Amino acid sequence: MKRLIAYFKKETVLCVAMLLGVVSMFLVHPDSQYPEYLDYRTLALLFSLMTIMEGFKQTGLFGEIAQVLLTRVHTFRQLYLVLVLLCFFCSMWITNDVSLLTFVPFTILVLELAGLQKEMIPVIVMQTIAANLGSMMTPVGNPQNLYLYSVSGMDMGQFLLIMAPLSVLSFLMILGACMLHKNFTLDARCLKAGTTFSDTIPGMQKKGENSRKDTRKQQNLLLGVLFLISLLSVFRILSWPVLLLIVLAGCLCLNSVLHGNFLPKKVDYSLLLTFLAFFIFIGNMKRIDLVRDFLDQMLTGRELLVSFGCSQVISNVPAAILLSGFTDQYAALLRGVNIGGLGTLIASLASLISYKFFAEKQGQSPKCGTKQRYLLQFTLWNVGMAAALLLAAFMLS
Repeated sequence: MKRLIAYFKKETVLCVAMLLGVVSMFLVHPDSQYPEYLDYRTLALLFSLMTIMEGFKQTGLFGEIAQVLLTRVHTFRQLYLVLVLLCFFCSMWITNDVSLLTFVPFTILVLELAGLQKEMIPVIVMQTIAANLGSMMTPVGNPQNLYLYSVSGMDMGQFLLIMAPLSVLSFLMILGACMLHKNFTLDARCLKAGTTFSDTIPGMQKKGENSRKDTRKQQNLLLGVLFLISLLSVFRILSWPVLLLIVLAGCLCLNSVLHGNFLPKKVDYSLLLTFLAFFIFIGNMKRIDLVRDFLDQMLTGRELLVSFGCSQVISNVPAAILLSGFTDQYAALLRGVNIGGLGTLIASLASLISYKFFAEKQGQSPKCGTKQRYLLQFTLWNVGMAAALLLAAFMLS
């Protein structure tokens, strides 16, 4: 029982999605239409991109980039901007959760070694916001974008036309928030933090181990090629079955020739299973006239607000999957679930990553501040920026 409770706490969204899927199967019994519920293209793209990002996490590429940038800062404001904007721009391509998994531990170590624990809350809070908002710019920035881009049939130009104005406004707000923070000169302690961090990331080895560095470069090169090939499939130049074959072949090459882990074994399949469960639930609900008519009426003309509000309760990825089955207003839905990543701690599951890292460190070092203070600053900044972006979205619609 304890294991079941622990698993439910860890994978709450998946468990709820599975429960909804199973209950819906009693209302609409499995038949020949079930396979039509699934969006195979989205599932293939998600699997491929998660596999490639897992590879980059293991090689430590993004940690190395951060380490190089860190040696060029001289004031706290510069450090603040580097740590936050790394999350903003990297999340556009490596997803918001991978960005936070990579850079939040880096930030905690840098601030701790530099004696700046009291700055941990504002920096991590702004990193979380930056990752969630930066990821809205591209179809591969987060799972909801990839899904809506796929099911809507829109092209890249249409996607950018919808999301670019909000992304620019988000960048300006984040930049302004960083500039408002007090500034002071840094000692060489931060440089020490940057060099020490290289020993803490899987895949990053001590200096002098040239053979391992060469292998890591080869791994990153192959992963980079696989990522570019994935983009061809995202932009509908390459079919998803071909992409799957190429990615699996690349993983076998990494495993056998370049002595890396077999990456598909490391993928977080809970997200894929969540998508599957919601596909079944939505497919069944669309076949129940009463439910379909109710959701159609509720959504009509309110897509932006309903998708934002729904994201606050069940998070933006499930909200995107659920509501897309009952509306074709994808522009409003896309804006709503992306802005909906701001707000509550569960509005974007990526936000929980940052909070868990902070909570763990706070338990070890009270100098970092309290969890209550973290949640207060997180909520204030999230609500303020969400309100500004919602106003902008209404003006654009």
